[in-house]
Amino acid sequence: MIVRKVDEIEAQEMSEAQNATIKILIGEKEGALNFIMRYFCINPKGSTPYHSHDWEHEIFILKGKGVIRGENALYTVEAGSFAYIPPNEKHSFENPFDEPLEFLCIIPKW
Repeated sequence: MIVRKVDEIEAQEMSEAQNATIKILIGEKEGALNFIMRYFCINPKGSTPYHSHDWEHEIFILKGKGVIRGENALYTVEAGSFAYIPPNEKHSFENPFDEPLEFLCIIPKW
């Protein structure tokens, strides 16, 4: 079993995102066989690229407010919101607000 705090994990700048970081909380290094748990922070005026993947995403908003841009709509989210993004659906995360947007993103291990 592994039990840690988010603050113990070093944040990595996201290469194609603006003003955003990622922390891999649980992944291959921790022995995870099926899923990867990631912690994102999108700072004010930050965003991720509009993109898609071959895998699904499960999102849970921990802090702040932001916008998830989908193929057919914009969704305003805040702490306590959650989202499912199906495989191959284009999406991005945007923070037009004044406080950081922090969320968990769980994906299958490929």
